[in-house]
This record gives sequence, structure tokens and C-alpha cells, in this order.
Amino acid sequence: MSAPSADSARSALESLRLEIAKAVVGQDAAVTGLVIALLCRGHVLLEGVPGVAKTLLVRTLASTLELETKRLQFTPDLMPSDVTGSLVYDARTAEFSFQPGPVFTNLLLADEINRTPPKTQASLLEAMEERQVSVDGTPRALPEPFLVAATQNPVEYEGTYPLPEAQLDRFLLKLNLPLPSREDEIHVLTRHAEGFDPRDLQAAGVRAVAGPAELEAARAAVAKTSVSPEVTGYVVDICRATRDSPSLALGVSPRGATALLSAARAWAWLTGRDYVIPDDIKAFALPTLRHRVQLRPEAEMEGVTPDSVINSILAHVPVPR
Repeated sequence: MSAPSADSARSALESLRLEIAKAVVGQDAAVTGLVIALLCRGHVLLEGVPGVAKTLLVRTLASTLELETKRLQFTPDLMPSDVTGSLVYDARTAEFSFQPGPVFTNLLLADEINRTPPKTQASLLEAMEERQVSVDGTPRALPEPFLVAATQNPVEYEGTYPLPEAQLDRFLLKLNLPLPSREDEIHVLTRHAEGFDPRDLQAAGVRAVAGPAELEAARAAVAKTSVSPEVTGYVVDICRATRDSPSLALGVSPRGATALLSAARAWAWLTGRDYVIPDDIKAFALPTLRHRVQLRPEAEMEGVTPDSVINSILAHVPVPR
């Protein structure tokens, strides 16, 4: 079979929203963010209270893309080898063989990642950055595509280990999943009353509408999306403004600037353009940068949030014409 064209790949990815809507009500922004992360070969941090369909969203996305997914519940006693895999002694052959861990999948749902100690959190660093894991000195490549969708609860901090800045910086996007509107919540309850089972996506009519071939064609097309020097300068100006903000103790690193540009290019292509405009940068400034900045204690006490600081910067940095 010939490789799909860029247009057919875009159409397939656009139809994901309708397909996922058969199982997940609302959360369109999160769906778009996950698709953008796949196009950019990035990872996503999903933040929301329990019960807003974080797990269901990732499972449904995997079903619509014909990708393998695994769920790993992070707990205080989880060991790094429980994530990456380990060498197991085989008494029949008197040799050690490698048993792959859950990280060897396409979509890894790292549930409540902030409930496991830093040592286990760090076991994902190599996987997220290098797309491989090293056990006993031997690097082992992960499947392609590979995406980590990590979740955390924004209101429950007892018994948690906040992610260090170095690991937060590895996530392309941080997506906030809000509680549904009244209309959406009525829709959810109506579905359940009619027999919807979140554990049986096939019965809900969810089908695969794209696959790895479409993703690869889409990534190739995104790589050809042009960026003018003025737009590149706009990205740099936004990120440099975070470093000078009096409300922030830590601004956005050059990796954050690269992430913002990558997400904007993918969004531009997904919306039908082969060039990036300033509105694309604005559209993904919050999800790309909110987890890469750190508030000063006094600003936090005054009720300032990362989103409010970034919005203020977007309002003041001159937009190229």
C-alpha cells in the first residue's frame, strides 16, 4: 500500500474528535493537545480532579489510532524496574533474559505520576527524552510512536512527590481538564443511563480512523510547515519575557521555546496552513509554557497563577505584522 497523502492524514486526524466524542463528552482541547503531542513526538501532563475522564480519554485515543496502550498506576512503593523492566534469571537456560516493563508500548498512561518517589519518576526521563531505556548498561529502543500521558490531581497533595522542574520540562504540554458544564454532565449521565460502559469502547461504536502510517505522513507534512523570522522572534520574545517577569522565579528555557514553536507548527498544519502565524503561537502558549515557569512565593500568596502571568506577557509582547 502507498503511503497516505498529507491531506488524507489531516482528514483522518480531524475525524478523531468525532470518534473520541462517542466515549468522552467535552474535553475537545485535551483531545487536540494529545494529537499535537503525537505530531511533535512529545508527551503530555494531564491535570484534573478524579472522574473527568483522563484515563478514558487516553484509552479512546489509542483505540481510534490502532495503537497499543498500557496503564501504570504510580504508587509510593513502585520501583524503577516496575516501569522499565528488568533482567530475570531463567533456571532452564541458566541465563538472564530481559522482561520488558509497561513503558514498552505506544501510549503509556502514567496515572498519578506524582504519587511515586523521585527515583521512580526519574525512570521515565530517559524513555521520554531518548525513547529508549537502559537496563544493565544495554539500551533498548521503545516502540514508535511513543507518548507518555501522565496524570496528576491538582487538589490532593497528601502523600505526593511534586515533579521536579527537569521532568516537567520534558512534557511538551500541560493540559488542564476542567469539570464539565451542566449540559455536558447531563449528557454524560444520559449516556450511562442508556447503558454506556466505559470499559467497552467497541460497544460504544468507537472505531479506528487513523494509524501509524497517517501519523508518519502527518509528521512529515508538519516538518515542512514554514516559520518566518518574525514569528521565530515572537516566540523568543515571549519566552525571554518570562525570564524578566517580577512574578516568576524561573522563566522558560530554550527547550520551552522550541516546544512552543513545534506545537504551533503542528497546529498550523492541522488547521490547513503550511505556515505559522502569531495566533498559532498564542493558541499554544498556555499549555506549552504553564508548567515551565515557577512563581515567586510572594506572587503565589497574592493569588497570581502561571496562566495569568503568561496571559499578561502575551498582552504586552508586540505581535509581528
